[in-house]
Amino acid sequence: MTRTIAPRVRILVLLFIAVTGALLAGAGPASAHAALTGSDPAQGVVADKAPTQVSLTFSEKVALNDDSLRVLDPKGKPVQTGSPANVSGTTYAVRLKSGLADGTYTVTYQVVSADSHPVAGAYTFSVGAPSRTVVSGTGPAAGGGVVGGLYAFGRYVSYAGFIVLAGGAAFVLACWRPGAGVRPLQRLVVGGWVALTAATLWLLLLRGAYTTSGKLADVFDLDLLGQVLQTKTGAALVSRLLLLAAAALFVAVLFGAYTRRDEGEEKRDLTFGLAVGGVVVAAGLATSWAMAEHASTGLQPGIAMPVDVVHLLAVAAWLGGLTALLTALYRAPAETPVEAAAVQRFSRVAFGSVLALVVTGVYQSWRQLGSWSAFTETRYGQLLLVKIGLVAVLVGIAAVSRRWTGRLTDPAVRAGKAEKTQARKEQVAVSKATGDGKGTGAGSRDTRRAAQLARQRAAVDAARRKRLRDGDPNRFGLRRSVLTEAGVAIVLLAVTTALTQTEPGRTEQEAKAATSASAGSGTSAASGALTLDMPFDTGGTDGKGVASIDLDPARVGGNEMHVYVQRPNGRAFDVSEVKVSFTLEAKKIGPLPVNPDHIATGHWSANGVQIPMAGDWKISVTVRTSDIDQVTVSKNAQIG
Repeated sequence: MTRTIAPRVRILVLLFIAVTGALLAGAGPASAHAALTGSDPAQGVVADKAPTQVSLTFSEKVALNDDSLRVLDPKGKPVQTGSPANVSGTTYAVRLKSGLADGTYTVTYQVVSADSHPVAGAYTFSVGAPSRTVVSGTGPAAGGGVVGGLYAFGRYVSYAGFIVLAGGAAFVLACWRPGAGVRPLQRLVVGGWVALTAATLWLLLLRGAYTTSGKLADVFDLDLLGQVLQTKTGAALVSRLLLLAAAALFVAVLFGAYTRRDEGEEKRDLTFGLAVGGVVVAAGLATSWAMAEHASTGLQPGIAMPVDVVHLLAVAAWLGGLTALLTALYRAPAETPVEAAAVQRFSRVAFGSVLALVVTGVYQSWRQLGSWSAFTETRYGQLLLVKIGLVAVLVGIAAVSRRWTGRLTDPAVRAGKAEKTQARKEQVAVSKATGDGKGTGAGSRDTRRAAQLARQRAAVDAARRKRLRDGDPNRFGLRRSVLTEAGVAIVLLAVTTALTQTEPGRTEQEAKAATSASAGSGTSAASGALTLDMPFDTGGTDGKGVASIDLDPARVGGNEMHVYVQRPNGRAFDVSEVKVSFTLEAKKIGPLPVNPDHIATGHWSANGVQIPMAGDWKISVTVRTSDIDQVTVSKNAQIG
């Protein structure tokens, strides 16, 4: 049996390593869940005078320390004073020194989102005119690197440990109570407890370095550990450790006193007590995730956290029970094989768990995505589609397992007859081989001979039962389908872990919308395209409107320009003439005139607009609404 299972276990382990490695390879700081939705000064702007403070707005509340927001001058020296503070809602600011010189300044931020993930980044703005800077502009390494990978691996192990611990214990109590005395099942559940405990300690030690420096050397920094213990995530990890102490007591009773009790009212009472206590402890452990991650922030946290707890418990009952069933099918002793009735009971538990997963999963998907487009336009949505596909595959394989389970319930009359016949033959063979029978007097038997005979008979009986069990094609088919389910479950768990580290689709789309809005007010978007809105009034009749300029990619060299003119009510406005010019006053370049072609009502366009060098360009638009009514409006923007 060991030779048979070893290659399959190796396949599952290799699958786990491959999938986890592939998912962790893409993990990094960009997987954080709070997003920067605005800033003042904004990215790339050139201010006429130095601001007194820098403020950042995030998509959700974040946690800060003294170094969370830093502003560096062109030489890389910090110019902020005091500690950053929450000025309103999700906006945080830090004050600047007075008398800042002209040049380009770099803002770096490193905060922790409300769902426990680090957020880091950087951007630049200029005072007076852009300048060279010695600052690289890259954000801190929090949440990435080796520490980020180790932290992600710890999260995977903690989820796996919880699933095996809770699901394995539930399988014993709800489906196969004799399994409490089966060594392989005991080792499985205890292994889940050990994995979850070790992973929780591991995450607690890594947490400080994960959210700050990203350096492996800071893992054992006691000051950082003290700071972690004061955070929501630190409190969740500590509460998990305390609950694991209660779980250790539960496991000790389940595999100790419970196995020694005979069937009867007393054992039924103990079963009820263990079931209630197990549900309370498992729900508490699940809550330690819900209280510090996605469910605790965003929409409807009061509903989302209980739903998340139910979701985790359903996952544990299904996948943990599946792991316990796989262990029982392959490793249970021949004298206590897993019963067909137990497999059937687990099938019902798994079906109920899948229903719970569907209901809670639909709610979680709506809450984290918010729109159908987020399924394909965000990484969270794409991973969720992969997860849904894997669940569908798993349900399909489970349906095959249910068919094998149904066949196991059929009476094996022929197998029973064969077993009795074989037992009689082997008993006669053993009697002849050992001289047990006629010609041996009772007085000539010694204790060692009787013990040897008993061991031989037990070995023969065990071998017979194992042979009959392994020869059952229905049980063999069930083994293979359950093993396949376990392989898919490993991949599913890895994808789920990646989801918990990915920015929710709703948040990502809101951040993109905020970035687009800031671009509309004169800020360069992340893609490099520039949009400027310039209200105008020529002074004549029907002379008011808005001229919008789109410059793509807003870089040195050739650019594509579109001009849209609209009336105050938003309708397209076909004015008599539109002209555009570009001036780089700091270098005394320009004005460079551009005469766009009229394309459609209210739309003008020009290709190959040449920008000779990067800088703070003044973009002027001249709008003529009649022979005598015209006006020129302008705005500055960083190009290049």
